[in-house]
Amino acid sequence: MDKGKMLNGLFIMIGLIVLGFMFPRAVEKNRSYDRTVNVKGLCEREVKADKVIWPIVYKVMADDVQVLYNQTSSSNDIIVDFLVSGGISPDEISVSVPKISDKLANEYGGYDRAYRYIAKNVVTVYTDKVDDVLALMSRQSELLKKGIITGGESWENPVEFRYEGLNDVKPEMIEEATKNAREAAQKFAKDSDSELGKIKTASQGTFTIEDRDSNTPHIKKVRIVTSVTYYLNN
Repeated sequence: MDKGKMLNGLFIMIGLIVLGFMFPRAVEKNRSYDRTVNVKGLCEREVKADKVIWPIVYKVMADDVQVLYNQTSSSNDIIVDFLVSGGISPDEISVSVPKISDKLANEYGGYDRAYRYIAKNVVTVYTDKVDDVLALMSRQSELLKKGIITGGESWENPVEFRYEGLNDVKPEMIEEATKNAREAAQKFAKDSDSELGKIKTASQGTFTIEDRDSNTPHIKKVRIVTSVTYYLNN
């Protein structure tokens, strides 16, 4: 037999033996990369609203248009003075153009109201002085004593409390959510007699800002959930 062929056969045989020893280890190692745990980390915080939009809606009724405009102008002045006395700056107050309806011009229904003209107007506050606005809201009876009836149609002109300082708390909340996710993963690894490995994938959820409850809309709940997948080692 050719000596060269024998050597080639011997090398092939040795290679197959080595491969036979290494293959199971490679398969086992590859399978270890398939052992993962996916966990979620939650972080919630209560924050105070830092912006408020407060529409003050009122109506004026009269039989004469000029009287109606005079009453509307007077009511606007009273409301603005009320707001300024409570700490709101004039540049944080806007007064809309009144919407006037004429009962006689209405094709539907009869003339069954005491006054012919009704003017609806809105004085809006947009400010970061949330505490001042809350204090003024509790004093609205002062406007009633001056003949101004506010409120009504809150669905059309709702009070809005906003939180716009999300960027200030984002880093800390993401860090806390990720930490909570790792703690959950470590607990899982310990219970399964494994060791926690490196991160395989990680995703950050969307920040949500909601009212804490319906009675205190000026207190917000900020929430973030992160999802992290870790490798598990034996």
